Amino acid sequence: MRLFVLWGPVVAWAAVIFGLSSIPSLSSGLGTWDEVLRKGAHLTEYAILGALLLRALGRWQPALMIGIAYAATDEIHQHFVHGRHSSPFDVAFDACGLAIGLLVALSVQSSRARAEELRRPPARRDPRAAGRAP
Repeated sequence: MRLFVLWGPVVAWAAVIFGLSSIPSLSSGLGTWDEVLRKGAHLTEYAILGALLLRALGRWQPALMIGIAYAATDEIHQHFVHGRHSSPFDVAFDACGLAIGLLVALSVQSSRARAEELRRPPARRDPRAAGRAP
């Protein structure tokens, strides 16, 4: 059950990315804004994937490496979709998105840990140990 809870969201989000990569043309007809929106989508998609991978793996290094590997396979997939093209620059954007997602997730984890530490009551001393050297 724990395996499903950790990896289910990762697999589901990877399927969303795969599905979006299967759409022949995502052009909105907005010219330059179209490019900006698509690159922003790349960053966002992979930021979410990075956070989910960190949650599943618990360490940022393997999360980053697996995310980059998935980004590379996604670009290979796009190469075979009519109306799409693959680009190593997209893998770089995806890697930046992964890094952003990992940094945000690590920051949230750190903040939660600090908040938990502050809520924890201070350690109590044993009254029988009063006057004894540590």
